[in-house]
Amino acid sequence: MNRGREPQKLIDMPVKIRLQRHGKKGKPFYWIVAADSRSKRDGKYLEKLGTYNPNVNPAEINLDIDGTVQWLHNGAQPTDTARAILSYKGVMLKKHLAGGVKKGAFTEEQAEEKFNAWLEGKSKEVASKRTLLSDAEDKIKAEAFAAEKAVNEQRIADATPVVEVVEEETTTTTATEEEAPKKESIDDAAAEAAAPAKEEAPVVEAKKEEE
Repeated sequence: MNRGREPQKLIDMPVKIRLQRHGKKGKPFYWIVAADSRSKRDGKYLEKLGTYNPNVNPAEINLDIDGTVQWLHNGAQPTDTARAILSYKGVMLKKHLAGGVKKGAFTEEQAEEKFNAWLEGKSKEVASKRTLLSDAEDKIKAEAFAAEKAVNEQRIADATPVVEVVEEETTTTTATEEEAPKKESIDDAAAEAAAPAKEEAPVVEAKKEEE
């Protein structure tokens, strides 16, 4: 990142490491800057050290770690929010390790090894959080899909007309009922056969009288 003035020339200037707001309304995006503490929050700055995007989860931070450590060594004071971001990215740890090197507590190689080990652990932690968030998001989507599917199926069921099947009534006739008409037919035939005989009787009697 481009530097403004060199930090060693700013000993008498109160410098703050703070956030400078950018981005759209409702979706803020911040620059992490070293600025004269007397300047306006979003005014001129001495150096842009990084960016902070809180619109994603986990938040996305890009930071010039070594440059920020240098500003801290030269007296720059971070705001509370900026300090939390610097700690999250390991800047405060690296500043502490650099102090240990100056005191002879350990070598630069050992300090670098310690810092890299911390970075690796932090990277795994962030990756684990992203996985958990992704799994949770997938679960929410699956539950929402299942609920929507159930609602659609219920709508289809409610819209389908119910067809009632009416079974035709079957009447069973007994053998007696079936035989009754047949019997009536036989009786009628017998009556018809007997009727001529009754009509012929007087004719026979008339012939006998003539004889």
